[in-house]
Formats: sequence, structure tokens, C-alpha cells
Amino acid sequence: MPDIQIGAHVRDGDPLAEGRARDADIVQFFLADPQGWKAPRPHPLAEELRRAARAHDPDLVIHAPYVLNVASTNNRIRIPSRKLLDQHAAAAVGIGAIGLVVHGGHVVKGHDVREGYENWTKAVERGSWQLPVLIENTAGGDGALARSLGGIARLWEAVAGRQDGPEVGFCLDTCHAWAAGLDLQTVADDIRAITGRIDLVHLNSSRDEAGSGRDRHAGLAGGTIPVDLLAHVGRSAGAPLVVETPADGQAADISLLHELLS
Repeated sequence: MPDIQIGAHVRDGDPLAEGRARDADIVQFFLADPQGWKAPRPHPLAEELRRAARAHDPDLVIHAPYVLNVASTNNRIRIPSRKLLDQHAAAAVGIGAIGLVVHGGHVVKGHDVREGYENWTKAVERGSWQLPVLIENTAGGDGALARSLGGIARLWEAVAGRQDGPEVGFCLDTCHAWAAGLDLQTVADDIRAITGRIDLVHLNSSRDEAGSGRDRHAGLAGGTIPVDLLAHVGRSAGAPLVVETPADGQAADISLLHELLS
């Protein structure tokens, strides 16, 4: 089996140093406040990040702010979200990132979820990003677009295969899948049957039981998802693995995954 890249979501001040401290092959980080609407500023280590990205030492992935929701039926959320998505995509390209992760989003409670899928179609048609935007499955919430396999299929139909549009990929989060009640034994194959691709895996355990709907990550050896089941997802997905687990345990989580997947 070919080597699998394994890394972590790290603090954005010096992502390269954070990655080296964890022996990470790939690092994910934010370019701005994840709870804010401000456009990303040029990273103070931009040139170092570009050099690292060119050498794939490590590869870089950017996570979009959590507030971003291009599916929203609220104009005051959806329209700024499209703008922010383009801004983060441009900044990610500027440092050589291989992808930009964004949550699938949700519609306002009581609104028809079909509007959310239509809004994603418009975002892709109008998007100007020059790297893959990786839509991530979500754990729960009213009106969520990417929680169930059926919802993911509808979302993929709305965004994929547009010859004149930017590239869209998929990020599989194991904690979110567990919380949504998806079967982790088959989830990688299930997702690939829908999307034809998995570009990145957020390999996280959960503090809660399957089907809880709660998005609370845990370290790989200390959560409710069996470690061998997490390793199975990591092995079967055939994509880089990023742990979004507590920072003080990430080095141990990466070491454990190298051991389990060797």
C-alpha cells in the first residue's frame, strides 16, 4: 500500500514549525479568524510557506472560516459567504495550498433545503477560485445539506461536473460521519460512489456516541470511535489524513496512525 500523508490542523502563526513538532506530512490551518468575516491578510511567513508547498514538505491545506455558509437562505449570510470563499481561495492559492476546506452549510430553519442546493450551484457557477474547494460533511443541525448520504448526493449533483466552473472536491470527517449515524465500515466507499473522489480525511474520534449529532472531536485513542475503525477509514479512503484532535495529543495521534497504517 502506498504511503499515506498524515498531518494535523495547527495554529496559524507558524504552521511549518507546528507541523515539524508533530512530524506532519501535511498541515491544515486558518488564514483568518474562523469565527469572523474579515478577509485574510498576507501571511507573515508567506514566502516560507510557498517554498514548503513547492517541495511538498509539508503540503498545505486551508480551512475556511466556520461562519461561511454559501447554502444559506439568508442573503446577509449567503452573499458575504460567496465573497469570503473567493477571498480565502485566492489567499490559499497565494501560498501554494492544495485545497480549501469548507463546510456544506445549512438553510434557515423551516426553509426548503432545495434552496440550499441551488445556492451551492450558484456559488460554483460564479466562483473564481483556482484550487479545489473541498466540501466537508457535517455532523448535524436543522437544514444541513451534507449530513446524510442522500444529502451529500443531492449536493454533489448541484456542484459537480460543471465544465466551465471551478473544481470541487470532498473532505470526509470521521467524527461528523459518526455523529450523523453513517456507517464508518463503508463510508469511504459510500462517499466515493457518490462523488468519485475523496480528497482529504479529517480523521477524528468523537466524545459522543454514534448518531448523537454532536460535533465534539476527541483524540484517536480516547474517543468513542474504535481506533481500528478509524484506521480502516484512513486506509480505505486513499487520501491524506489530517487530525483535528486536541493539540497536545496530535503528535501521538500521528505516530499511532503511522503504526496502524504501516
